[in-house]
Amino acid sequence: MLIAGAGMAGLVAAVRARELGLEPIVIEKGTRVGGSMLLSSGVVWRHREWAAFRKECPGGDEQLQRLVWERLDDALAWLVSLGAEPVAQDTGNPRTTGKRFDPRALTELLAARVDVRLGARLDAAAEPPVVLATGGFGRRLAEERGLMLRANAWSSGDGLDWALARGASLSAGMGEFFGRAMPARPARVREEDFVRLAQLYGHDARVLTEDGRDVTPRRVAWHENDLAQLIGPSAWYVVERTNERIEAARVAGGRVVARDDGRLAVHVTAGVTHTIGGLRVDERARVVGLDGVWAAGVDAGGIATGGYASGLAQALVLGLAAAEDAAS
Repeated sequence: MLIAGAGMAGLVAAVRARELGLEPIVIEKGTRVGGSMLLSSGVVWRHREWAAFRKECPGGDEQLQRLVWERLDDALAWLVSLGAEPVAQDTGNPRTTGKRFDPRALTELLAARVDVRLGARLDAAAEPPVVLATGGFGRRLAEERGLMLRANAWSSGDGLDWALARGASLSAGMGEFFGRAMPARPARVREEDFVRLAQLYGHDARVLTEDGRDVTPRRVAWHENDLAQLIGPSAWYVVERTNERIEAARVAGGRVVARDDGRLAVHVTAGVTHTIGGLRVDERARVVGLDGVWAAGVDAGGIATGGYASGLAQALVLGLAAAEDAAS
């Protein structure tokens, strides 16, 4: 079995496949393992209440949402059974439940159990069985819209293209992404700064376009993904006072301007963390319309359409589901 991608989804699928007696081959076109998981906060979560999940992601595929919601707790227990040590036993958010891991430690734990071929691309002629775990098409979407890429640089839609060429179909939400407001250029934002420099205070800000129009929504979602979708390539957050994230943006070279009315304006851009739309899959992570092909992580689409859910939870659960179905 070929597994394309060595992020959370691909590594989980490979480890589980080996447990079940398969001999997976993992290819990764990048120069390291870990994908965008390595650049994340490491929080793997689900909505605490099922009704809240459905309400907050109303356009999502209900069967896939149910799969993630019902399986995540056991999936987290599986990670712990491998030796993963949570750095926090909860998310710190009363709306959600889950665990937080150190991304580097978790990557190393999973990667140590499988062999990964770095610098190896998914060949157009590759034949099933194949698990697609290439990280969606975040780079492509960011480039098309002039946004910052807040993820690894290799997620450019390889899995999507490979499957579509063979007759796969797309989910809802192809124009949606999960992202964060980040300091706009000339700020220097390195991969290791993705979490620290996120401008997460949108509930207390007015949002202005470059020409000064106030486009602040009447209600801002708790996760602020709606603001990331709103601001596009550039906008201004106007706030009453500074905070540690604004100061971090200033230190990084971002524009923080004192206004005549005494407030501060912070120049921001949307940073794409992962795409929400992708390949249509069923509750076993099988790509609809293709035999012997599975999609895990955000190569699979439609789970969080209309809102936001944990990309790492999706990667973990669908990675397990893909391996288990392949071994059945």
